[in-house]
Amino acid sequence: MPTRKYEQRLRAEQAEETRRRILDSVYETLRERPAGSLGLDDIARRARVARSTIYVVFGSRAGLFHAFAEDLWARSGFPRLTEAVANPDAREHLRGGLAAGTRMYAAERDVYRVLFSMAQLDPESVGGAIATMEQERRGGMEHLARRLAEDRVLRPGVTIEEATDVLWMLCSFETFDVLRAGRGLPVDRCAEILVTTAERALLA
Repeated sequence: MPTRKYEQRLRAEQAEETRRRILDSVYETLRERPAGSLGLDDIARRARVARSTIYVVFGSRAGLFHAFAEDLWARSGFPRLTEAVANPDAREHLRGGLAAGTRMYAAERDVYRVLFSMAQLDPESVGGAIATMEQERRGGMEHLARRLAEDRVLRPGVTIEEATDVLWMLCSFETFDVLRAGRGLPVDRCAEILVTTAERALLA
């Protein structure tokens, strides 16, 4: 029995190591060749696995990119965002969430830029991963808008739906990228502008 458990644990560790190598391969390829193609053969070669192994582990190309998108969130600082939005004060949730989200985008800006660009060209795989990320972000914006309304800190006349739309715009990668790449602003300044704009537009 101990031998069997050891073998099971070893197989599980090997499977996780293989999964990690494949995800790292996607990450390294995107960073090194942001304008190049992202073929499964290249990913498999870099990860030192057979192309078929990618399908065994992730099910499909779309499954690979969904897993990669989740991994990228964790890699770029999602735990800090989770901590920020758990603040019991809705105003601090707004400030901390915007700042943490900005730093997440900044931490892996080049990779996020490639993924959002690729989503327009490959909606069946990469696009599906981005769509899932954006759907989750939409839910987060709705949750924050409702918290602000429940705490009675929204400006008079601003509805939850309107607040959600404003937050959706301000918390998007594109808005961050306009400030960071378009204007060349430091990350902390980008966060400051987004927080200040949100407070002035939404809070009483």
